[in-house]
Amino acid sequence: MVRPLGTLEQLVMDRMWSWGHPVAVREVLEDLQRERTLAYTTVMTVMDNLRRKGLLTRAKDGRAYVYRPAQTREQHTAAFMGEVLAGGADTSVTLLHFLDHIPPEEVASLRLALDTHLQGRTSTTP
Repeated sequence: MVRPLGTLEQLVMDRMWSWGHPVAVREVLEDLQRERTLAYTTVMTVMDNLRRKGLLTRAKDGRAYVYRPAQTREQHTAAFMGEVLAGGADTSVTLLHFLDHIPPEEVASLRLALDTHLQGRTSTTP
């Protein structure tokens, strides 16, 4: 189950998604400390919690661990949206309410993405 992220979890994941390389807790801590004072153990605990939740993976690098996102921001968002959508009693009605709340240019972008997706499905179907 994909759950909404807490404030500090979101800050950590934003950084992890924006960096294209594995990072140690110390690097995340130093970046976060530009905005707020945090303890090393706090950031380490948050990152380990994110790992246990399946959002980060880690590997040993010398004496420390380095972390990287388990999936892209877009993959995580899509999984979260899918669970939210599945929580409604009527998926079609939920989607229609969602469409009422997004700008017309995003509806057009969604239409284009759906058309592209459907064309890809039909071209691979025997």
